[in-house]
Amino acid sequence: MTNKSLKEKARQLRNTVVDMAVKAKTGHVTSAFSQMELLVALYLKPYMRFDPQNLEWEDRDRLILSKGQGAIGLFPVLAEAGFFPKEKLDNFCGVDSLLGVHCEWHTPGVETISGSLGHGLPIATGMCQAARLNNKNHLVICIVGDAELYEGSNWEALLFANSKKYNNLVIVVDRNRQGAIGATDEDCGCNKDGPHLEELDKKFEAFGLDVESINGHSFEELGGVFENIRETMSNREGPLVIISNTSKGKGSDVFEDKHLWHYRVPQGEELTKVRQDISQVLND
Repeated sequence: MTNKSLKEKARQLRNTVVDMAVKAKTGHVTSAFSQMELLVALYLKPYMRFDPQNLEWEDRDRLILSKGQGAIGLFPVLAEAGFFPKEKLDNFCGVDSLLGVHCEWHTPGVETISGSLGHGLPIATGMCQAARLNNKNHLVICIVGDAELYEGSNWEALLFANSKKYNNLVIVVDRNRQGAIGATDEDCGCNKDGPHLEELDKKFEAFGLDVESINGHSFEELGGVFENIRETMSNREGPLVIISNTSKGKGSDVFEDKHLWHYRVPQGEELTKVRQDISQVLND
């Protein structure tokens, strides 16, 4: 797919996310919107190796959505990629549904449950160790939220991953600068109550990791890091960290970078405005 078609697909899937949340009256819409371009690029370009008809394919790349609250954004991408019928999206959080608020084992295409934050990256390091023992070189891509980095288990996992030199581990930080307890950056222009993470790149570099920083809403910049990522593995001595700079709720002025929308679903006039915003072509 071209970058233009990927951009249009991201717009369409944002609409799908809103449909799911409104019908179910739940779901973290803004968390889904900040990571949408990343997931579309990985699965629909695609930059990952996978086979929806063979979920246990040993050479598939593994993606762990450690920020499990963004699952409502992952599910329509998985459906678009062919992991399950799109009709299943209509029963998000319904009775006997494949799809819950967070990632669960029984959803086709989901590698691990991710309800409790801070567990995804430790699991990813374990998958890298398993790959090494089995002489496999598939990618293990772990998406973490920046506020999730308050969890100490992440930094323990980084110490281990770098000591083992897992060059097939790719850590993507959804750097939307917001968390449930406040802002992760002083200059984000929103609630400033949270502990601050600046300068995040230097924190990762202090662990001996390679770090790249990109605009996470730009398919051009996503392509710049993922297009040849398999070929560049041999040039890395350990994991790669991609700081994906995003806006929480990207796509609508109703809730973009507005802290309290983490828990809310649009309705009434707000919903109408969200629909209007999404109908416009997003600018990188």
